[in-house]
Amino acid sequence: MPSLDRLSRSLADLIAIVTTLRRQGVGFKSLHEALDTTTPGGRLVFHVFAALAEFIRELIVEGTREGLDAARGRGARLGRPPAMTAGQIRHARGLLARPGNTVSSVARLLGVSRATICKYVPGLPARTRPAAALPRGQE
Repeated sequence: MPSLDRLSRSLADLIAIVTTLRRQGVGFKSLHEALDTTTPGGRLVFHVFAALAEFIRELIVEGTREGLDAARGRGARLGRPPAMTAGQIRHARGLLARPGNTVSSVARLLGVSRATICKYVPGLPARTRPAAALPRGQE
């Protein structure tokens, strides 16, 4: 195994995996930490390294969480940006109000999918909405 922290998500899980392997007569060797659990000293070092790996992972998670909270506190918008601007939504509504324009044609014009148009322009009449998962020919 390249590294202990790649084998499991928690110390308890890691110990359970290595214990199961040991019961089945399989030794565990970590290439990165140079561990060999086939000896008592190797098992001791394994448990110490596993505890350190979990500690480091928790520090990283805590630091990430604090960074996200600080960004939110500064008013940063997190996550994926919206697919359509307010101006594009108004434009789509105006185009869809005209007879003859379809959701597909407006979506193509604005460079978004039909589903995106339906998401950002709620209340479209049924004729302009995409068919709900019907097989071809039964639309």
